[in-house]
Amino acid sequence: MTCKFERVLASDGSVVLHVSGRIDGTSADTLHEITEKEKKLEGGFAIDLAEVTLVSREAIRTLSLVEPDGVELRNCPAYVREWISREREHALSE
Repeated sequence: MTCKFERVLASDGSVVLHVSGRIDGTSADTLHEITEKEKKLEGGFAIDLAEVTLVSREAIRTLSLVEPDGVELRNCPAYVREWISREREHALSE
């Protein structure tokens, strides 16, 4: 299964990006581009990862950078959360 992005406008005016499938290097680039555009808009932005099956290292880097910028990661699988934490620790040690 390839990666699919679905942009949903929530009732509170925020935007939720539902991501499903595998986030590979190309999909990670797309995710980064979408996130850069959406996080500039008022109303809030969240990424829902409930239906993600596989995540590349590039995607982890993107997710580890956008969350501190105010992007909420919803339904983040435990293995993805752990990998994000490790990526942040690694970035801090450099």
